[in-house]
Amino acid sequence: MDDYRIIADAIAADIAAGRLRPGERLIPQRQFARRHRIAGSTAARVYGELVRRGLAVGEVGRGTFVRAGKPPLETALAEPGGARVDLELNFSVLPEQPGLLARSMERLMRPDVFGTALQPVVVQSDPGTREIAASLLGRTGWAPSPDNVIFAGNGRQAIAAAIAALVPVGERLGVEALTYPVVKAIAARLGITLVPIPMDSQGIDPDALRAANVRAVYLQPTLHNPLGTSMPRSRREDVADAVRQLGIYAIEDTIYTFLRDEIAPLAALAPERTVLVDSLSKRISPGLTVGFLVAPTDLVDRIAGAVRSGTWAAPGFALAAASCWISDGTAALIASAKRQDAAARQALVRKELSDFVVVGDMQAYHCWWELPEAWRAETFVAAAARRGIAVSPAAAFAVGSGRAPNAVRVATSAPAPDVLATALRTLAALARSSPEFSEIH
Repeated sequence: MDDYRIIADAIAADIAAGRLRPGERLIPQRQFARRHRIAGSTAARVYGELVRRGLAVGEVGRGTFVRAGKPPLETALAEPGGARVDLELNFSVLPEQPGLLARSMERLMRPDVFGTALQPVVVQSDPGTREIAASLLGRTGWAPSPDNVIFAGNGRQAIAAAIAALVPVGERLGVEALTYPVVKAIAARLGITLVPIPMDSQGIDPDALRAANVRAVYLQPTLHNPLGTSMPRSRREDVADAVRQLGIYAIEDTIYTFLRDEIAPLAALAPERTVLVDSLSKRISPGLTVGFLVAPTDLVDRIAGAVRSGTWAAPGFALAAASCWISDGTAALIASAKRQDAAARQALVRKELSDFVVVGDMQAYHCWWELPEAWRAETFVAAAARRGIAVSPAAAFAVGSGRAPNAVRVATSAPAPDVLATALRTLAALARSSPEFSEIH
């Protein structure tokens, strides 16, 4: 293992043990290099590795700060088992889901059917399974061809396969200036440079995309992560025109669009230039998931090859289970229930945070909270952690060296509604106080 990773491991251990606290500023890199008798470039790699692992966040002109971790149990709000209130990760499992999923899989448990599920991993599968997947992925104004469906183990692997197929090593991938953090890690592993494309209230700026000189662009037009917003039709049309003019491909992440399935995807406007990515992780469960790609006909073989070479194919059992849930209507039933659940949770957010600037679709499972001027996002995250609540700072989603917005993402799907309401009230009270006051309470 490289020396810088060994040093990063030691700091990671200090963070895990609580010797370095959430929100604490790490010493400047030059001082760190002198203390550890290493080169300045090695110190920079250590800090970069901590950021890559999600353990630290760097802010231009301010330094590098420890990200919020799990607080001591005695400070946590009253969730079952005394665990923290997780408003950081966005995985919804409704109380009725286990029973629905189990009943759906009864047919799969028959020996003759189960035998098929034990077959090796698959990328394109049989025509019947592709047709079932296409029926799930289709929505208003768009119906994908089953021949263009490719399977992966999960959504992250589907994104990785699309990027690997479309952007050579050393080349540039455009992304929204605030983007899904996993894409940053994927790009680093694939040797690809991310280029942040400016955004406005309607989404990615098409003119800025035209000027960016990128090989492809990854974007989330519907229920954007972290903003929770959706592009209007006119902006989607402008983005579709831009990718056509540039001759590049768009990788459209539709992981949350089951919550707004009446919105036509970018793939409906530029099908020959869009690779659509989806999965069951949000729609069903992170522990029971399959990833999907819908590629233009001329890219199917290339992307299928990337899935195979990356060993990102879907396990046969997972694909068979997914087919059961889709074909008998269980997946649609759960998605419908989650749409109602997401709307109810957003109503709680707007009630408890009514004094603040909160951005996001009323159907989203997350929102973007622009903090009061007195607060810095990392300080607020650390103060929230001391109260047993985990939220995500803007810097976790920012791409490039510019200063991240003074905001946090609040994910609403994990806790019970009453726990969510209590946590939101706690955060609101915290935001109304001063950072200095929060340090002693």
